[in-house]
Amino acid sequence: MYASHVNAQLFLCVFLAGALVMRAESANYFVYVTNERSGEISVIDGATDSVVATFKAGKRPRGIHAAPDGKRLFVTLSGSPRMAPGLDENRAPADKTADGLAVIDPVERKLIDLWHVGSDPEQFAISKDGRFAFIANEDDSSASIIDLGSGQSRGKVKVSNEPEGVGVNPRNGEVYVTCEEKGEVFAIDPDQQRVVATIETGGRPRSVVFLPDGSRAYVACENGGYVAVIDAASHKLMSKIQLPTGSLPMGTASSHDGKELYVSTGRGNTVVIIDTEKNAVATSIPVGNRAWGIALDPSGSKLYTANGASNDVSVVDLKSRKELRRIKVGDGPWGIATISAGK
Repeated sequence: MYASHVNAQLFLCVFLAGALVMRAESANYFVYVTNERSGEISVIDGATDSVVATFKAGKRPRGIHAAPDGKRLFVTLSGSPRMAPGLDENRAPADKTADGLAVIDPVERKLIDLWHVGSDPEQFAISKDGRFAFIANEDDSSASIIDLGSGQSRGKVKVSNEPEGVGVNPRNGEVYVTCEEKGEVFAIDPDQQRVVATIETGGRPRSVVFLPDGSRAYVACENGGYVAVIDAASHKLMSKIQLPTGSLPMGTASSHDGKELYVSTGRGNTVVIIDTEKNAVATSIPVGNRAWGIALDPSGSKLYTANGASNDVSVVDLKSRKELRRIKVGDGPWGIATISAGK
């Protein structure tokens, strides 16, 4: 009896210890990567920085964001072919039935709905309360407002040619849309569904991010090799931060405290860190080839970049300012989003 009791206690201790180890090793967040060319989403375990799943999403998945509660993942899909500038569009007709906003269950890792929200949707942003998405329709010179409860359109605002980047001011909910062709940023009042200001940045603006307090917006201008700084209260261009030679700024992300800005540089193959108090470049970190999408982990200590030409994701430790590793994903990684596990 005594030996059996000891063995039972020993088994229980071993079981509990094993459970604790498993719990310690389990992910506290997952990273979701859109692979534009292979039409898939790769799922990375944040604890091990390894791919744990890959699933089909649809044609040309690009923009990706999670709902604030983490229960749904949204991805823009496009049936328009990938083409180099100047290519005759008649040679590659668009499949407009493939355009839409994919609704994904991040736990089951599967597509649960597809909403047709606009023509050739690319980047988008979600309102702070999670009720609406604001989507740039690249070939329609417009931004759609979509109700994320029903998938229904709540309006459309005209902007200029080739809208791409979208950001929502966390202070007042205003929406900024970057338009590549004319080098403009449109400030939109989403309630009134009208443009309240147009800011000229030049340089083919690709993405926009606001500081957490909503005081300033930063716009990555690819052809100019700089980041434009906008006063969000007056909608005025404040300055341009020139990046290191060879930089083609693409994706942008702000640190949680707003003291740093992170910019992927496309074929510059780096992440540039900007000190937002000085509005000056602090350092540059080499990453994979053609770094585009960029996102922080929930703690703000690690940075992930989607490297479209090397088909991998770089993991950057922000404290040491070093790339930790590269994770092979699908073909043409484009966008990145993170979700805390169990959120």
